[in-house]
Amino acid sequence: MPRKDRGPDQLRNVTLVANFTEHAEGSVLASFGRTRVLCTATAEERVPGHVKGSGRGWVTAEYGMLPRSTHTRTDREAAKGSRAGAPRRSSG
Repeated sequence: MPRKDRGPDQLRNVTLVANFTEHAEGSVLASFGRTRVLCTATAEERVPGHVKGSGRGWVTAEYGMLPRSTHTRTDREAAKGSRAGAPRRSSG
């Protein structure tokens, strides 16, 4: 659907609000037009056993869309038994 508030070659306005949540060690609310993305980070000293003592770190990430985050209601991944929102891990 074409947008009337900007041309096809114009980017949406982008805003970043740091420290958006109270309890996470790091967080940001990113806004791209009417799209909002909340990102939070937790810092922990522990790493999986196979990484201990290697001097390497470990990152765990999760993703989830809330119901009604789109024009039609989206079922939560957890309710469907899907692993789409399951943690993804990487080291580096």
